[in-house]
Amino acid sequence: MAYTLRAQLLAEFLGTGILLCTIIGSGIMTGSLSPDNAGVALFGNTVPPAAILFVLITIFAPISGAHFNPAVTLTFVVRREFPARKALMFVAMQLLGAVAGTMLANFMFSEPLISMATYQRFGPQQWVGELVATGGLLLTILVCMQTKPQSIPPAVTLYVTAAIWFTSSTCFANPAVSIGRAFSDTYAGLRLQDGLVFAMCQLLAVFLVLPLVKLVLEQK
Repeated sequence: MAYTLRAQLLAEFLGTGILLCTIIGSGIMTGSLSPDNAGVALFGNTVPPAAILFVLITIFAPISGAHFNPAVTLTFVVRREFPARKALMFVAMQLLGAVAGTMLANFMFSEPLISMATYQRFGPQQWVGELVATGGLLLTILVCMQTKPQSIPPAVTLYVTAAIWFTSSTCFANPAVSIGRAFSDTYAGLRLQDGLVFAMCQLLAVFLVLPLVKLVLEQK
């Protein structure tokens, strides 16, 4: 079934918005419940986003492809599987959804509707962490698409869950997430300047991982 462009754009807006609302909301909740235990707080900010990501991919993939991520959209453009003009609209809706979802979470927890984050994540270790996190995410998606498409929701969810813990940056892996989290000065927030650098690393990962994917999927 073919869905209208309006339906696809709405799916990207809602999916990204709900994802950010979950990230920020669970961050505020876990930060208030476990303010003195960083490990428990991180765990509490891992499970809800991973769980909602599974749901969002499952329900929106048939409509828009469930990108929710400018790096994913760029990947398909570079592979010439997605028109550039449509990609720009997708990215715009992803960014708008990210900010809207962050604002919704702020409102639900009686935080200022917009409060610029002050939490700092800066340095080459963090940037490499985002290259690894985003590259691994794209590798997971692209290989699953070729070998076992039905496994994409659980594979992506499990990868993100693991990468939050094994990367130095805690796996943002998404320019919309990196920018959206700048608008909440709470546990899951990120300074805007750091988020913009993260976004550049995430987009760079697209061009680094595509040759690897080509080699991995090389057939006789």
